[in-house]
Amino acid sequence: MPSPDLSTQWAGHQPGSRSYQRILIGLFFAGVATFAQLYSFQAILPEVSSALGTDAASTALTVSAVTLGISAAVIPWSSIADRIGRVPAMVISISAATVLGLAALSVDSLWPIVAFRLLEGCALGGVPAIAIAYLNEEVAPKAAAKASAIYVAGTSIGGLSGRIVSGPVTELTGSWKLGVLSVLVLCTVSAIIFVSLIPRSRGFVPYRLRSTTMLPDARLLAQLRRHLRNPATLVLFFTGFLLMGSFVAVYNYLGFRLTEPPYSLPQTVISLLFLAYLLGTLSSSLAGSFADRFGRLRVLLSSTLLMVLGALITLCASLWLILLGLLVFTAGFFAAHAIASGWVGAIATKGRAQAGSLYNLFYYGGSSLLGWVAGFALHRYGWPGVALLATVALLLCAAAVWFVLRDRPVDISGRSDARQ
Repeated sequence: MPSPDLSTQWAGHQPGSRSYQRILIGLFFAGVATFAQLYSFQAILPEVSSALGTDAASTALTVSAVTLGISAAVIPWSSIADRIGRVPAMVISISAATVLGLAALSVDSLWPIVAFRLLEGCALGGVPAIAIAYLNEEVAPKAAAKASAIYVAGTSIGGLSGRIVSGPVTELTGSWKLGVLSVLVLCTVSAIIFVSLIPRSRGFVPYRLRSTTMLPDARLLAQLRRHLRNPATLVLFFTGFLLMGSFVAVYNYLGFRLTEPPYSLPQTVISLLFLAYLLGTLSSSLAGSFADRFGRLRVLLSSTLLMVLGALITLCASLWLILLGLLVFTAGFFAAHAIASGWVGAIATKGRAQAGSLYNLFYYGGSSLLGWVAGFALHRYGWPGVALLATVALLLCAAAVWFVLRDRPVDISGRSDARQ
């Protein structure tokens, strides 16, 4: 049986306190360490393909394998965190991922690299599975939305770093392994900062599992079922699926459009499109402040509709308007994701780690499925097919959020809040 839930006796670290700042900075760097590794191969796939003598689709598995590993591992990691604690689990996660990332550089053929990348993804799954649960347990409820947004900002910086660090280093040195190694060095430094700063858990109450294994027991499976049966959390899982699926679809295939006439942009210039992530970092940080002022529902809907606007702008022929559309789309995505992921943890007062894991399972599932399906839309209808697929998915997301969450009377503190 679980121990009594005493977390309500802990008021949480207050905004402005030194411990609160350490949490924000520590989890920001945890996001960098995690997501830089995740995307370190994406910008250098052509170089990896040439070096290994493999086709593009097979080489892309070096990225897909990590995503698959994260999807498979988020729920087991939540079980581990319930037993050994949030902070120890995240420390083990980042440390193991770095070691496995180095192991992937020790081999010279594709399938061993893919295997190590799959294991690396399984290790990386610990941070996204646990971080939001940790925040909701350790930070004062009134600051939870903003704290979650800062963590998401760190993930955006990490995703950007993994792409723009490995590419130039690979081009400069002529070695894709040195490109990936440079990202791993960045991740190691970020992980050290995280471990040095993150405070020990005070709001976490460990579960006394009867089983001696780390595998989910009947109680944890019951928690998963409860989250999936709760319309509020289920619609947020669905939101993560559609947000990330639409985002990956646009970023996966916009480059194909811009390499063809009348644009004919070189690959180096196209890789700079990822700098739009910087705007996402800003928007995710602002989203938390806006949520405190206007309510989560309004900010989530506005951010999702901002993505729709950005996708539609990319249908224009002007290159400058396409880039503007991408910026608008990116800003909307990171703001919406920051609110949706943080709201899951706020609603799930019990089994928060499992709720966060389910959100990430749907989130990365959307990346895999819609990111793949959009390729068929591109092949048959060109860029308008991709943009319209993303638009339909996002409008469906906004409609689901509105109908399920518009009458929800509880804010992040558990009090009645008409703004929600």
